[in-house]
Amino acid sequence: MFKTLINFCLIIPVFLIIPTKSIAQVERLAEETSVKKLLKQRLIKFEDIPNIVSESNLELKSLKKLVQSSSFDLSSKISQKYPKLNLNANGLPQYLYSESFNNYSNDTKTSQYQINPSLNLRWDIIDPKRGPEIKSYQNRYEIARNNYEIKKQDLIQEAKSRYHNYQKSIQDEKNAQIAVKLSKRSLKDSNDKLEVGIGTKFEVLEANSQLERDKQLLKEKTITKEINLIALKEIFNIDLEEDFTIENKQQLIGFWFHPLEKILKSGLNNSYSLKNLTLQDSIKRNQAQSFKNANLPIIYISNSLSSSFSKGSALSEQINSDRSSSTYSNTISLNLTWNFFNAGQYNNSFKAKQAEAEAENLKYLNLQNVIKLNISKAYLNLLKNKAKLISTKQEIISSREALRLARLRYEVGISTLKDVLIRQKELTLSKSKNIDAIYNYNINLDKLERLTFLLKNKDCDSDINTNKGFTDSICYY
Repeated sequence: MFKTLINFCLIIPVFLIIPTKSIAQVERLAEETSVKKLLKQRLIKFEDIPNIVSESNLELKSLKKLVQSSSFDLSSKISQKYPKLNLNANGLPQYLYSESFNNYSNDTKTSQYQINPSLNLRWDIIDPKRGPEIKSYQNRYEIARNNYEIKKQDLIQEAKSRYHNYQKSIQDEKNAQIAVKLSKRSLKDSNDKLEVGIGTKFEVLEANSQLERDKQLLKEKTITKEINLIALKEIFNIDLEEDFTIENKQQLIGFWFHPLEKILKSGLNNSYSLKNLTLQDSIKRNQAQSFKNANLPIIYISNSLSSSFSKGSALSEQINSDRSSSTYSNTISLNLTWNFFNAGQYNNSFKAKQAEAEAENLKYLNLQNVIKLNISKAYLNLLKNKAKLISTKQEIISSREALRLARLRYEVGISTLKDVLIRQKELTLSKSKNIDAIYNYNINLDKLERLTFLLKNKDCDSDINTNKGFTDSICYY
């Protein structure tokens, strides 16, 4: 009976309520097999950093879930374009029993089982607020994806910085070890001269003091190395008990030949943060349009099918349990709802969102200036550290030769141990400055890649950068 009623009714086909195309879901999280494979090899190279961070960092995994959440919110908002179908039933079933007493007529009884289902459909064919709201959620989804990319690039840059820092601390430790060896040699030389009567106790004490200072320096560099290793494991989401190694040799990771004008333009055109501000501006304007459209009418189609089934007697002198009845009705209509007066509430909200959109535009202009500043600073610092690389390399060569000559003069008795110790400290300091210059050069190179979205050169163009001597060119680093 009920099936017949459904077929009889004029209802919009049910397939219209199903969205024809859903929003594409965010890609699944990559499996961590490659990270585990790298750990088994016990060697993590600089080129492995983006892969490790993308797969294992917990903060990135959290942001990826937020992107999925934003995608589902957008799908939910788009579904408002399609019809909605509701089924209601009062009693499944319900039983009614009553008795009626009357002085002027016969008494009556009611004893019935009833089922009263209804099927209601509503389709908002014109909703002025729906379009701007969907656009706003599309913008939010794009912002969520951009935030993921921003955080991923920031974490990769931070991981590279910690990698460089750990690599630098290894070289600092080696430099301190060399300083200890040199101080031990100086102490031995001073003791030997004291034994043969051509040295002084003061020189022995001076050499011993320098050795203790170098030992303390070595301890500090070793502790710093361990701290940097822990920081590197943290951003890789690796257990502290896990053991791995990196490429210990400190070297330049690349070369930068892009002019300043080009990198400024690329940085501004590809900045996810600037794109987000543009999307925020669009969200505010869509929200303003939504408030403006709230005063327009909503037109919708509704279809209501109701039916009633009962078994038993109602208001009868005798109850007949075999008696049954049924009714149905179907109503389809075109409807309008119009909130045409609200004392200026929507108009004021519209103006508020317009003002917020203008604020986002000012933020955009300010961020442009900040990006230009950061790119220019990284570029100039790179040039500065490029010059430091060459000068510190030459300083190491000069300091090493000066120490050799000072030792020869000390051995033949025409110089003092103090002169040797001074040259020794100068050599240690020049090596430390060279280590810092390589570290700062690589850090600024990573910053330029992050800010401009341009790639560094793996090979040095010798025709441009090579001078007469190999110490005068960065290509030999």
